[in-house]
Amino acid sequence: MMKAGTDEGHTMLIYSMSASVDGYIADRDGGFDWSVPSEEQFRFHLEETRSLGGVVCGRRLYETMLPWENDPSLRDEELGAEFADAWNALPKVVFSRTLDRVEGNARLARGSLAEEVAAALAATDKHVEIGGASLAAEAIGLGPVDEFRIFRNPVIVGGGTPLLPPVAEQIDLELVETRTFASRVVYERYRLAGAERS
Repeated sequence: MMKAGTDEGHTMLIYSMSASVDGYIADRDGGFDWSVPSEEQFRFHLEETRSLGGVVCGRRLYETMLPWENDPSLRDEELGAEFADAWNALPKVVFSRTLDRVEGNARLARGSLAEEVAAALAATDKHVEIGGASLAAEAIGLGPVDEFRIFRNPVIVGGGTPLLPPVAEQIDLELVETRTFASRVVYERYRLAGAERS
């Protein structure tokens, strides 16, 4: 199977999220403690983050990740410091109706989602990640998401924030990589069927 970050020469928009077996990224109360990664999975996330050239995200994801920008205690261990460095180095575009400023290597979106995604992809020779369920749902509806990277956690939560939106037309995918972590989280990497490869 191909490994993440080996598709040089063709930048792609990636949607990467942890989810329950029944397809939710957060439960009915907004909780996602069940998706806290093991050290093995965290190292995988670190390499995935290093392979990116930018992030387009919504307010909630931006605020969830903000401690990596400004909480020094997250740098107490070497792995945390490495992830903070990788995350902070990424240019981020934040979509929000309520924020009037953002911190670090981030800016508020000025254009439409399609415009901002196109600009983020044009600005790098690496892949760009889109984060946040509602923003990703809009991108999936527009059609620019090239890869779906799902970390399937061994839990059924029965409701909450869905990983994927309803779609108007079928989207055919190809499974290009799987991996099972020692924690029994299963990584599933899908690409649009027939998508360009280098």
